Amino acid sequence: MPVLAGLLSALRTGAVEVLDLTAPLSASTPVLTLPPPFANTASFRLEEISRYDDRGPRWYWNDIHTGEHVGTHVDAPNHWLSGRDGASVDQIPLGTFVAPAAVLDASAKVAENPDFLLEVDDIKAWEHEHGPLPDGGWLLYRTGWDARSGDQNDFLNDTHTPGVSAECAQWLAESAIAGFGVETVGTDAGQAAGMEPMFPCHDRILGAGKCGLTQLRNLALLPPTGSVIVVSPLPIVGGSGSPARVYALVERS
Repeated sequence: MPVLAGLLSALRTGAVEVLDLTAPLSASTPVLTLPPPFANTASFRLEEISRYDDRGPRWYWNDIHTGEHVGTHVDAPNHWLSGRDGASVDQIPLGTFVAPAAVLDASAKVAENPDFLLEVDDIKAWEHEHGPLPDGGWLLYRTGWDARSGDQNDFLNDTHTPGVSAECAQWLAESAIAGFGVETVGTDAGQAAGMEPMFPCHDRILGAGKCGLTQLRNLALLPPTGSVIVVSPLPIVGGSGSPARVYALVERS
């Protein structure tokens, strides 16, 4: 059976399940806030154009107002100074967006310490149990933080959110993965402004030409290995990122 026909058959029969990893996008979606004097992104907003009325009797549509980095979104390499000459979101190879996923679960440690930082040894321990990170794939970092996503203050937690150490960010930048995904508002820890370098995930990973992926949900439903992630950002010409629909294909026995 041809490969694509086999996949479609597996989807119809439930042998392959599609799991949504995307946070709903609305005015209440948590948004990163930077302190003065830095500029901030707009929150998501719908502006109604017409809704079956005298502005348009048979159609409903809206304008949308949002930033590139709102909700579940992709960070392109050119989002950060270290990757300024790298790909914009429309230039990222499509193969990056359909790729194997590894899921590392640190939710128990984060429950004890919201400032928990993933270390290289944590990844090596995961690899000892599950095998190497996928070449050209994604490392998805489960922290349980998606449970907080219904409330802006709880989600941002006064900048006390989990992330990775500077050494771990450098290790990931040098690894074979194409991207790094998290459940938090950004790929860096809430206290990453005080690290060296500042915001090491952005600095090292994007600087290495890799991508970031934030505000994921439902990583608890994914196995440590064996799933395929599909990421669908808007191809904004010259854009530094884009909101994205993200889902996973998981084989079920």
